[in-house]
Amino acid sequence: MKKITILLAFVITASFFTACKDGGNVTSKINKENLDKAASRDNEIKKGTALISLDKKVYDFGTVNEGDIVETTFLVTNSGKTDLVITNAQGSCGCTVPTWPKTPIKPGETGKVDVKFNTNGKPNRQQKTVTLTTNTESGREVLTLKGSVTPKAKI
Repeated sequence: MKKITILLAFVITASFFTACKDGGNVTSKINKENLDKAASRDNEIKKGTALISLDKKVYDFGTVNEGDIVETTFLVTNSGKTDLVITNAQGSCGCTVPTWPKTPIKPGETGKVDVKFNTNGKPNRQQKTVTLTTNTESGREVLTLKGSVTPKAKI
């Protein structure tokens, strides 16, 4: 039994040493392209996150008639040191449709987020939101449209 244990320990030890025999050749396995990508990514991270500045976060459209389409534009300025990317803009319901820039907004530049709100079937006081998914520190910004919709006259 003692001989079998010693033999098993020897086999396990030998397998560890033979598994690592290419230890001196590790640098040849490093992909230079991946190193360059990582260095570029690290430089972007050092610049800091993108910062978003809005001309307004809330748009009060006042009083409109049911069936009107309310339209507004939110101006989005990148006040950070790296590109601002808006990956998605989601309305709180199907009646609120945003259009946003699909290309990155460079530092110091401004983009537009256009929003249309269809008031058909939405009488009385209304408050709708558009959530922007961004590469900022918080990761999202919420834009709000609010106002009053005069109901259609019942026949």
